[in-house]
Amino acid sequence: MESLVKFVQDEFVTKKDFPEFKAGDTITVYYEIREGEKVRTQFFRGVVIQKRGSGASETFTIRKMSGTIGVERIMPVNMPALQKIEVNKKGKVRRARIYYFRGLTGKKARIKESMKR
Repeated sequence: MESLVKFVQDEFVTKKDFPEFKAGDTITVYYEIREGEKVRTQFFRGVVIQKRGSGASETFTIRKMSGTIGVERIMPVNMPALQKIEVNKKGKVRRARIYYFRGLTGKKARIKESMKR
């Protein structure tokens, strides 16, 4: 059964070519929003908290601060509305999932920038 699911995902799900990113990186995600007949592009810039899954079911979580309120968004990599992803900064973190980042505020919420990678 698993091989059948894998076969369908490989054959029918279109893979988009996005840059490589991981937890701690600051990225900008551009995606389409449909409002009735109109279609517009909106962007969401924030820090990647985690990447999870593989293949067609891969998702990533982005967190940004909107004023004093933290906003998180979970996006599938293969979402048809995704247009492009830009990597703004490469972050240096020691975890694959930085949930502790949610509790940090002010200067403690900064992530060191990685020079290599």
